Amino acid sequence: MSDYSSQRGALSRRNWMRSLAATAAAIGATPAMAQRARERAAEEKSSTGSYQPKALTAHEYQTLQKLADWIVPAAGHRQGALAAGAADWIDLMSSESAEMLGIYSGGLAWLDSAMRRMHRADFAAASADQQRELLDLIAYKKNESPVLGPGIRFFAFTRKMVIDAYYTSPAGIQELGYTGNVAVSRFEVPQECLDYAIKHSPA
Repeated sequence: MSDYSSQRGALSRRNWMRSLAATAAAIGATPAMAQRARERAAEEKSSTGSYQPKALTAHEYQTLQKLADWIVPAAGHRQGALAAGAADWIDLMSSESAEMLGIYSGGLAWLDSAMRRMHRADFAAASADQQRELLDLIAYKKNESPVLGPGIRFFAFTRKMVIDAYYTSPAGIQELGYTGNVAVSRFEVPQECLDYAIKHSPA
């Protein structure tokens, strides 16, 4: 495969794979940094009505939006990752971490390259069926191969980030029914927990 590149300069496949293998600690993504990114994205949307990417190119950002929408789609009363601003959050996090930006620039370039080999179109421009076809290949570790390996690892990384972004957003928190730390007058252990404990007790 050829080297992946972005508008900020060439990023070799070896360097991208090294970045992709890094842990969250190596990336330097702290809870404070994540919260700051979420607040900045929310402020921009409320003041301008839209979000403009700070780290990713317009094309990379559009591709990430498509990917996020596949990972946590809108369904029923659920807004989904796209409406919850998962791509905005990831872009802002990337603007504060060169390693994270390298992961996304390289990974999104890989998606485009793979889609062009399959259907002669970038990922964002491909049809929904074509996008699903590629994602069905890289969503499962059982499909590991020299060709698909980078895409599988990138998708696993992005899936975790998108899910984290969604379920820590107001929409995701509401879906979970989390109400925060509130005082209760009485606490009762759920019956299903008691049943499970009794069933699995050595006694």
